[in-house]
Amino acid sequence: MMILTINTGSSSVRLAVFDHDGDIPTEVASERFDLFSPSSDDPQAVLRKFMETHGFGTFGAAAHRVVHGGRNLAESRLIDDQVEQEIDRLASLAPLHNPVSLRWICATREMLGGVPQVAVFDTAFFAALPEIARTYAIPHELAEEQGLWRYGFHGLAHQAMWLGWRKLKPDASRKGRIVSLQLGSGCSITATANGAPRDTSMGFSPLEGLLMATRSGDIDASLITFLQRKKNLTPGQLDELLYEQSGLLGVSGISADIRQLLDSSDARARLAVDLYCYRARKYLGAYLAVLNGADAIIFGGGVGENIAVVRAKILDGMKWCGIELDQKKNEDYQPRAISCISSQASEVQVWVIPVNEAVLLAQEAVSVLKKL
Repeated sequence: MMILTINTGSSSVRLAVFDHDGDIPTEVASERFDLFSPSSDDPQAVLRKFMETHGFGTFGAAAHRVVHGGRNLAESRLIDDQVEQEIDRLASLAPLHNPVSLRWICATREMLGGVPQVAVFDTAFFAALPEIARTYAIPHELAEEQGLWRYGFHGLAHQAMWLGWRKLKPDASRKGRIVSLQLGSGCSITATANGAPRDTSMGFSPLEGLLMATRSGDIDASLITFLQRKKNLTPGQLDELLYEQSGLLGVSGISADIRQLLDSSDARARLAVDLYCYRARKYLGAYLAVLNGADAIIFGGGVGENIAVVRAKILDGMKWCGIELDQKKNEDYQPRAISCISSQASEVQVWVIPVNEAVLLAQEAVSVLKKL
């Protein structure tokens, strides 16, 4: 069976096709498209071009990464009207993601007709997040009424890093403590023990936590009401400010691309990069406390995998807790490789593990279809 996977992020979409004849799906084609490119604005046109380029006529199933599934969609599901309505209902909590996923779901239906479509939710990995890690200190009745919990995001990526590390450490079985950093346009960090998440930086929405490309990450909630009063900003304007105009772009005033900021001598660009790495290091220290230490620190995502100086800045000065980077291994790392970049003296290993969410999407699609 040929399975199409559609992974929509906040800035790009990656299409891949897997041949599933045995236990593990085999990737036969993959291509990334920039969502902000005029040529990628029409999902049907992109999908048609992808199929023509790689010679595909039809598929046995299509699997979509959907960022927010809320409390009602806590596992992968066959997409029907009810599932689509719930994804749409949650769009206000993931405004950069869920609406895009819905566009691709509709476009795929138009292109492929009745081919089964499966939704795989980024929040599902965190469905069993401990109560102490998912609870906000607000009135309990209000939280229950409105579903005001920390849902967690990037679940597929953090799950993939855990599974990748587990393969490297078969003697650990399901045991082990890791802190995984998914660093890209969106950024998050997760503490995982024995395969179960103990805490994660993203919360009610993908806005909480680390500083990101255009998202603010953690912010004092009173800033929101202050800006409402002083600048008369509407909820939509506040969303745009915090989701699209903040983060690296907002601090630097130059770019949301950390590579451009690293090449700049501008003081605000340097501040943006330093703040990005400082926030990640601060969370890392907190999660070492949550796990009572760690066996490994794992980097993934476009920035985490490809920019050595960012990894070095985040881990700078952490020898006190047993983390010591090997500078040469870090700088010599080749993209898409699985590599240990810590020194031999490091008590905690540091790994770069490329995240292949598409494989998990294909596997989840097969699992869902087997239950039908």
